[in-house]
Amino acid sequence: MITLGVRTSQRQEMVRITRLLARTVGEAGWKDGVCTVFVPHTTAGITVNENADPDVVTDLLYVLERLVPTRDPAYRHYEGNSAAHVKASLVGFSQSLIVRDGQLVLGRWQDVLFCEFDGPRDRQVMLEFVPAAKGSK
Repeated sequence: MITLGVRTSQRQEMVRITRLLARTVGEAGWKDGVCTVFVPHTTAGITVNENADPDVVTDLLYVLERLVPTRDPAYRHYEGNSAAHVKASLVGFSQSLIVRDGQLVLGRWQDVLFCEFDGPRDRQVMLEFVPAAKGSK
């Protein structure tokens, strides 16, 4: 398992980590298999979405905020970050990515996004690799 650091700079943001992951996969020598990307935090998540238009990330954050407003008098969690917990649960804490010939397999317009909902913070992303069975190419 490999643990990477991600520093966020805003209360809510999505940080593109595809290059960091691709570099790590290459340096680790992982060839063919599945890389699980896991975020060990309850107020952050991981998703795969468009990399071409930055407005997609803006729109995702906008919709999540409309669905789960940061401030709501009905929230009971004493730390004041209930919305961050809900948003992280909606987005999810892991993604499984295919690795083929030492490269992440993503669609032309896809990026891996670290989703911060309670920043800024120093966060972790954990990678676990499972090689493909012999002859499964």
